[in-house]
Amino acid sequence: MRSSYVSVTTNQTTTLTLDKYTTLSQLRQIHAHIIKTNLITHPISVSKLINAFSRSSNPYEAVTLYAHALSRFNNLRGFHFCVPPALRACGRSNALEEGKQIMGFVFKTRDLWHDPFVTNSVVRMCLEIGLIKLARSVFDKMPVRDLISWNSLLTGYLRAGEIEMAREVFDEMPQKDVVSCNAMIDGYGKNGKCELAEEVFMDMSLRDVVTWSSMISAFVLNGRPRKGLDLFREMLTLGVRPDAPVIVGVLSAIAELGFVEEGKWIHSYVFSNKIHYSCSFIGSALVNMYAKCGQIANAYSVFRSICNRRNVGDWNSLISGLALHGMGREAIKVFLELEREGLKPDDITFLGLLSACNHGGLVEEGQFYYETMQVKYNIVPKIQHCGCIVDLLSRAGRLEEALRIISDMSLEPDVLIWKNILSACLKHNNSVMGKTAALKAIELAPEDSSCYVLLSNIYAKEGSWDEVTKVRSMMRKRGIRKVPGCSSILVDGKVHEFLVGKAMDMSYDQNVLSKLEEVVSELKTEGYEPDLNQVFLDVEDDEKENQLILHSEKMALAFGLLSTPQGIPIYIVKNLRICCDCHTFMQLVSKVYNRRVIVRDQNRFHHFDRGFCSCRNHW
Repeated sequence: MRSSYVSVTTNQTTTLTLDKYTTLSQLRQIHAHIIKTNLITHPISVSKLINAFSRSSNPYEAVTLYAHALSRFNNLRGFHFCVPPALRACGRSNALEEGKQIMGFVFKTRDLWHDPFVTNSVVRMCLEIGLIKLARSVFDKMPVRDLISWNSLLTGYLRAGEIEMAREVFDEMPQKDVVSCNAMIDGYGKNGKCELAEEVFMDMSLRDVVTWSSMISAFVLNGRPRKGLDLFREMLTLGVRPDAPVIVGVLSAIAELGFVEEGKWIHSYVFSNKIHYSCSFIGSALVNMYAKCGQIANAYSVFRSICNRRNVGDWNSLISGLALHGMGREAIKVFLELEREGLKPDDITFLGLLSACNHGGLVEEGQFYYETMQVKYNIVPKIQHCGCIVDLLSRAGRLEEALRIISDMSLEPDVLIWKNILSACLKHNNSVMGKTAALKAIELAPEDSSCYVLLSNIYAKEGSWDEVTKVRSMMRKRGIRKVPGCSSILVDGKVHEFLVGKAMDMSYDQNVLSKLEEVVSELKTEGYEPDLNQVFLDVEDDEKENQLILHSEKMALAFGLLSTPQGIPIYIVKNLRICCDCHTFMQLVSKVYNRRVIVRDQNRFHHFDRGFCSCRNHW
């Protein structure tokens, strides 16, 4: 580790050199040294040390050093350098009273009050502590305001989630630079206002790489990954060289879309342009992209290639990827390897691990790691951890145990937890508990169509058609529409989409339907019988079978059989959970047609090969 040092020349000019490698322990040694040698009276050295402490893991020590230095100064010449880092330390350590005292000192000292470097720091400190009105009051009274002043207030509002106030500041700004616009794009994107982010982006006459990165991220965060990918292509066409955040953003877009060819091209671009994995999260993003695109072997390969630079995030990406593929035991092996490496798992690590146990049906292992997380690593379960263990137990039919977990939680169960209980009740024919869970879920998320659909299915399964009608009537009155099943398949670089009951591009609809009829006929000779229990409608059996045949993933599969050569895996992405009938259908196709079929549904991957599925019928 590089050392930090203090040196004093003969003419009493003080030089203090600190760098990013300086540890908290070293800072404390330097602090003791400058007190012992009376360097505490040299403002430049003290300001550098306060600045270093303000960025450390214990920023409050900077506040203590500031107070000590202030009491030792004979005059305030040069002391203005100490104030901004001390204010930063107050903000980072939430030291409200100390921050107010420094503010009072600034207000009383003319030189400090007229120094925008100091007053900008006051505004930022107020915003970081949460004193939004005070920050605006200080800003309005500042005798000197520069572009940094405006940007400080703008970014502070955005970080606090005060989007409307940020917009007011943005509109008031006498001069808007690229930084201001980038901040607005980022803030809008993170707060679900993608259209407004796009407006700012389109109005910009000058854009830097951060602009493109922020806009791509906004599209990805708001469920528009294809738009993010298109923007990346436009960026390259214009000759803008992407940096690490852009690469991470576009890899996230590809991961959401689920088609790997673009991801492989990006990987090749990273390699050929020598964009390093280290310190940029690109390694984690590549692992995540390959895992979400069904290429878990490639995810492993990338993970192993960064063996000398791995951080916990890289391990988390691999564990979560294995979970997505139902590879619970493999995820546990990776977790044990992480522990042997001496790394400390975090809450995201355990979320991935519990999810892996859940998708793998590893009930005892999931319970063990749920306890390990709390007892060994002192990690308090978040709502997502509780949801995983509830889902694991309830899917295994241990509904009473799942309810005990819910009753013991310090957190209020969210809609996802009640939907997990509801789905399990539908599977295990517990209509009484299912109805209770459904009402809880609808109360928490009255706009979520899946809550109503699951409740309707419970009534339909027990033959209570009048209650089914009531649920559907309730949905109509509330303007709730069922999300239709949609499946996508990539062929020759083009994405083809199918909605339940029809192809989105009608030009090849008849060919797909003819192929699908042929496949159904062939499978029936092999013993396939449509599972009519999967159709929760009060109609004749013939109509139920027609409903099943037109599920979107079946149409996508038929198109894949028509459009891809033998030996090439058929890869399908679906927006909802695959039903039992489609699951059986895919298994038989993989056997009868000797084709590997990979389906990524709402929750996980299913790899169908030779009549078997990787999920071992647990999903």
